Amino acid sequence: MGGCVSQSFIDSLSGARCILFGAGVTGAPTLKFLKSRGAIVISVDEKVIGPEIKSELKAEDLVGVKLAVVSPGWRVDHPLIQMALGAGIELISEIDLAWRVKEQIAPNQRWIALTGTNGKTTAIQMLESMLIQSGIKAKACGNLGYTAIEAVVESESDILALELSSFQLEWSKLAHFESVAILNVAQDHIDWHGSFENYLAAKLKIADLADLVILNRDDQYLAESGKKLSKKVIWISLQVPGKNEIGLVENIIVDRAFVDGDAEALFELGDVTPSVGHNVSNAMAAAALARSIGASPSAIAQGLRSFKLDHHRLEVVLTSDGITFIDDSKATNPHAAIAAIQSQLESIWIAGGLAKGAAMDELARRSKGRIKAAILIGSDATTIQSALLKESPNLAIYMTDSNLTGIDVMAQVMGIVKNIAVSGDVVLLAPACASMDQFKNYADRGDIFTQAAKEAFGE
Repeated sequence: MGGCVSQSFIDSLSGARCILFGAGVTGAPTLKFLKSRGAIVISVDEKVIGPEIKSELKAEDLVGVKLAVVSPGWRVDHPLIQMALGAGIELISEIDLAWRVKEQIAPNQRWIALTGTNGKTTAIQMLESMLIQSGIKAKACGNLGYTAIEAVVESESDILALELSSFQLEWSKLAHFESVAILNVAQDHIDWHGSFENYLAAKLKIADLADLVILNRDDQYLAESGKKLSKKVIWISLQVPGKNEIGLVENIIVDRAFVDGDAEALFELGDVTPSVGHNVSNAMAAAALARSIGASPSAIAQGLRSFKLDHHRLEVVLTSDGITFIDDSKATNPHAAIAAIQSQLESIWIAGGLAKGAAMDELARRSKGRIKAAILIGSDATTIQSALLKESPNLAIYMTDSNLTGIDVMAQVMGIVKNIAVSGDVVLLAPACASMDQFKNYADRGDIFTQAAKEAFGE
């Protein structure tokens, strides 16, 4: 089971002892595949409890193990990972496992991918919609919940469009992509990567796995990093495009990169909903990837017109007495929250949770004048409070009880909203933080926000 792909890789899994690190969203389909091929699998997870899941490894567990598959989120310096490495076991990501399998059962299948701090799922779903409208048999997979191994084994797609997180990229080195895009890079997961520089390097690693790289010139880190790449780079931006660029001319996104002539119109701003800056950039990155494998401009525009944002992404969940409630619970870091806040002229902003080591200073600076009042929840509420007061000393800030969980949190929030909101206000949940201190996950947080709003204000 060494580094090179061979025709016998899948057959070699039969009877082979394997370790699977992680038994969650990625781990479960990986376990199903490995077992279906006759592998003897030891599942390890410190958080997921089950009859066949171990929380630790003993020396005898490592005997005879040749391969370990690592789910996203496991750090290289984790003691159990170090045990496996010390025993000479090969560790690969689920993405690389899927690539090995794909090379054997679907050698003609083509892979493209994107990453970024924010907008990944939106952009990959836009891309899937564009490709389907082009008549291309494509499937979005990866970090959005439908795993790469599932897509390879089940979908029979000609093209896989993968959404990749920094965690997945940290562990992946075998997969190869015809083209990739990086949407943006901002502070996130600093606690996991150790520094912003390490996080940026993990994102840029996607370029090493690709023939063509699409980068957002409007992002300061990508604009700088892209100059140093040895690969061919196609730039996107909200500026007028030059040669080998896709950009904005009046209200039309224009392609000057994948054309025979000088330029070609791809779509209008009105084709993107909502047509706010960060979402238009998502659409441009998706369009560039679609163009890189032959999608037509008309299919790209139609793909965007038929696309709708997922739940918990700038989703209007209630309008009552002239007050609009927007759920952007997916905004789990400051960069995403900035985009949400700037999508409104002004809002009553609900934020807080686990900041994951991210600073809130830039958010406070860029959101100045857009926040009517802030209602802060969760473990790192005081971090956000300090940053806001530094920029806006007179801003009305309401602190909630950080010991509350679930519906009790949002019931307290809605009590505050009742006292301060008037007709014409927007109440925006864009937390800038992870949710696990008070909720199951970001979706649970968004659902409970919606439930509490409807209970307090009625439908």
